[in-house]
Amino acid sequence: MADIPENLMKLERSMEEQRAKLAGLAGDEYQAQWRRCRKASEKFQAAVDEYASRDDVTMSRDEVEQAAKAAARHAQEDPAVE
Repeated sequence: MADIPENLMKLERSMEEQRAKLAGLAGDEYQAQWRRCRKASEKFQAAVDEYASRDDVTMSRDEVEQAAKAAARHAQEDPAVE
């Protein structure tokens, strides 16, 4: 697995946590949570763009995004990780 910065994994987890909170909501509560989810997604995407544009990163932008998502999922499955 690619060496992905911790901040990308944290932003991915935050985005997924906000998305999960949409379940069971309706109306204004749903819309408010959707905005929080969208904001978290925008932060993650911007961080992926910034990281992928670095000269020392050899992965494409899509590869960085997929690696960050996989790393975040893997870290959540690790029982040593809170």
